[in-house]
Amino acid sequence: MTLAHVHILLNHFPTIGMIVGMGLYILSLLWKSDDVKRASLAVIFGISAVAIATFVSGSAALQEIAMLPGVSKAAASAHLDAAVLAFALMEITGMVAWLSLWQFRRIGRITKGLQAAVLVFGLITLGAMSNAATIGGEIRHPEILTAADTAAEHGAGPARGIINGEELGKFVVGQPWMWPTCETLHFVGLSLLLGVVLAVDLRMLGFMKSVPFSTLHRLMPWAILGFGINTLTGMLFFIGAAEQYTTNGTFQWKIVLILLAAANGLYFTVIDETWVLGSDDEAPMTAKVMAASAMFLWVAVLFCGSMLPFLGNAF
Repeated sequence: MTLAHVHILLNHFPTIGMIVGMGLYILSLLWKSDDVKRASLAVIFGISAVAIATFVSGSAALQEIAMLPGVSKAAASAHLDAAVLAFALMEITGMVAWLSLWQFRRIGRITKGLQAAVLVFGLITLGAMSNAATIGGEIRHPEILTAADTAAEHGAGPARGIINGEELGKFVVGQPWMWPTCETLHFVGLSLLLGVVLAVDLRMLGFMKSVPFSTLHRLMPWAILGFGINTLTGMLFFIGAAEQYTTNGTFQWKIVLILLAAANGLYFTVIDETWVLGSDDEAPMTAKVMAASAMFLWVAVLFCGSMLPFLGNAF
């Protein structure tokens, strides 16, 4: 099985998942139900994590089918543009959804500003994902191409999206300052993320017991900021040299570990048992296991990222 097969398994999740997530979110606003609202936000955050694997596998799939007969080159280029935009919007929406869950924990409600932000970004993302999915379907289905698409195939040139994925990739690798800048920002984001995550996990394991969990969790937005910086810079790395990553098994393991670590982070935001821990309270065994696994997962992510030039065939 190749990453193209993985993409076939995953490519409907971002669109259908956002339909489910936004449907639940709108219902929660109409019903004024905090439980449904929290469930919808968790779905949206989960879909934003799955979108990472979908985007990576989609780039690998495009590489595999690009030269096959019957493949719409115009649709392939347009799909890349649409996917880059949709993926960026999806990650922003996922971060806003997580911040809403965090705020609900901090003050017992979600402010109107964040509620509106989730609604606006969610609907825009849903539209962008639907557009990317539609264009993706046209790549191997010429019978659904429009007249404009057919004209593009015969020399009129494909209609480019708001973001030109191919030109963006050339910019990332073509400017001598761009890659080092992204590397620096990637390290800063990783420091923010790991610093906060390790502090929270060590508290669960019995260190710093005099500090209530709710106090440490106040730092978590810094961790999500670090994750966002890493996602953005990682996306630029990937767009700039996708073929270096998609053929590297170590990178594939890194993506899997990131998805597991994201699920772990969601656990500490939505599960009640950790939030009742006060000063000198011992964490339950489940929380300790999740904390230990989080430390392992993020260290493993760091290891895989550092070993890309040595374990695999990249760079």
